[in-house]
Amino acid sequence: MLKRIITTATFKQSQITIAGTLINGALGALFYIVLARFLGPSNFGLLTIALTTQVLIADIADIGTNTGLIRFVSSNLARSSDKAYRFLKLSLEIKLIAWAITFLAIFFLAPFLATQVFHKSELILPLRLIAFGVGGALLFTFTNSALQAYQKYFLWSIINIFTNALRLILILILGYYLVLDVESSLLVYMMLPFFGFFVTLFILPARKILASREEFSLSGELFKYNIPVAIFTVIAAFSARLDIYLNATLLSAREVGIYGAANQLASVVPQLVGALGMVAAPKFSSFQNNNQMIIYLKKFQLLVSGLVFLGILSIPLLVYLIPIIYGQGYQEAVIPFIFLFLAMLVFLFSLPVHISVIFYFARPDIFIWVSVGHLLIIGILGYLMISNFGVVGASITVLVGTIFNFLYPLIWLLIKLKK
Repeated sequence: MLKRIITTATFKQSQITIAGTLINGALGALFYIVLARFLGPSNFGLLTIALTTQVLIADIADIGTNTGLIRFVSSNLARSSDKAYRFLKLSLEIKLIAWAITFLAIFFLAPFLATQVFHKSELILPLRLIAFGVGGALLFTFTNSALQAYQKYFLWSIINIFTNALRLILILILGYYLVLDVESSLLVYMMLPFFGFFVTLFILPARKILASREEFSLSGELFKYNIPVAIFTVIAAFSARLDIYLNATLLSAREVGIYGAANQLASVVPQLVGALGMVAAPKFSSFQNNNQMIIYLKKFQLLVSGLVFLGILSIPLLVYLIPIIYGQGYQEAVIPFIFLFLAMLVFLFSLPVHISVIFYFARPDIFIWVSVGHLLIIGILGYLMISNFGVVGASITVLVGTIFNFLYPLIWLLIKLKK
């Protein structure tokens, strides 16, 4: 069994994406470590709120476009490349329209959000800056999803590594030679996705994509699939960051910074999930029967199980490194990190089940109910836990939520296969 797994194309592609993700994760971790050390817990807390809001708005504004792009472009490349180009162009136009709408909304709502929701008036300018940054996030994920649909995993890794490395270098220059504050940090963070987008256009068949016609005739097919994806994505995007917002509302900026540091260190696992999903999603979309899917699912589950085991073994080392890499001011991040890291390992373990439901069975609507349940857990349990136990309570709530996110689709999948 092991020999069959390591000789598959999926395993080889996974090696490329995992290696790229590990390097990206290291660069991303260094980026946030530098910011945390230069800014201090309070300013880093403000930055965490702003960046979390940007990611949340970008996820919502995407309205499931990335998932639909991967599914329809992957399935049409072999049969009709022209149709694949039309799907790509339609996806790009949807993202540009979504950016224009969200830019205006965030820019004018920034004062209200900063003063009435987060109770931190110093967030007005950072929130207005992220209105521009949402566009870079939408465009960069478009090219990332396109590379995934074309299964160009090596190029995907190179572009992400180069972009993250350049971002880290710019932050170091600002920190040591110029001025590094919340606003300048945000500007660096926002500009690099635009750079990555334009670089990737030279790799993709951009002229053929832009020259395609009648792309809006495919909007019915795309949105029929995207609507349930968009619904659960919006709910999931909000519930996945609700812990940050509850912390921002109930706790001080310093405590938000402590939690943000723990959360960023644990975020290497979701990056790994994204890399593995990048390889597996087109595979699940191409299977023609349950036997093909089940064989692949077992191999994929064995692979992620090994990664989860390695992750558990690394916890003592990571705990030891936290005060060293972040500084003694972040000593309180140790306990929240342990629970958050375990939660992310559960998320990693659930990946094969999630992808099989979404891409093989084409049932993203299942995750609407998963997202609703997760939102209730984070909202109700999170409020109680944070009110009583602070950032530790928030991290425990996240662990409970990811366990629920695994069990619900797993039960649905087992019942479906049994029938």
